[in-house]
Amino acid sequence: MPADRVRDYLRENGVSFQTHTHDRAVTAQEVAAAEHESGWHVAKPVLLMVDDELVMVVTSAPVRVDLDRAREALGASKVRLASEAEFASIFNDCDTGAEPIFGNLYDVPVLVDESIVQQVRIRFAAGTHTETIEVSTPDFVRLSKARTASVGEPRA
Repeated sequence: MPADRVRDYLRENGVSFQTHTHDRAVTAQEVAAAEHESGWHVAKPVLLMVDDELVMVVTSAPVRVDLDRAREALGASKVRLASEAEFASIFNDCDTGAEPIFGNLYDVPVLVDESIVQQVRIRFAAGTHTETIEVSTPDFVRLSKARTASVGEPRA
């Protein structure tokens, strides 16, 4: 099960967490609605190709990644959204579009948007479209080995 990788990692590091199940939901905003949770407390991964390398940016559900800000924060010359074909095989134990926010478990560097850092706890897809895991934000940032930057902007 995809969530086992994340749950095992959290247990190995002594991090408390909760799991939640919901009806099938694909987008982070749909997950928030299905779990009766604010979108600001639901984290989503956005996979980017940064100078031809995959990078995961984690934002709150109602935030979109500003590619110019991401390029600047990462000191890159080229940044674009990654296609499913570019990342599906890396997250091969997950439903496409339900990748967990711990990209480091898949050897993908993680950049966390400040919209996440402002939250006390966050929920995220656990590798399926029907299960989330909730952890404290400081635990996520520490265990994901993420850098933090302001790369998002709320959707209009």
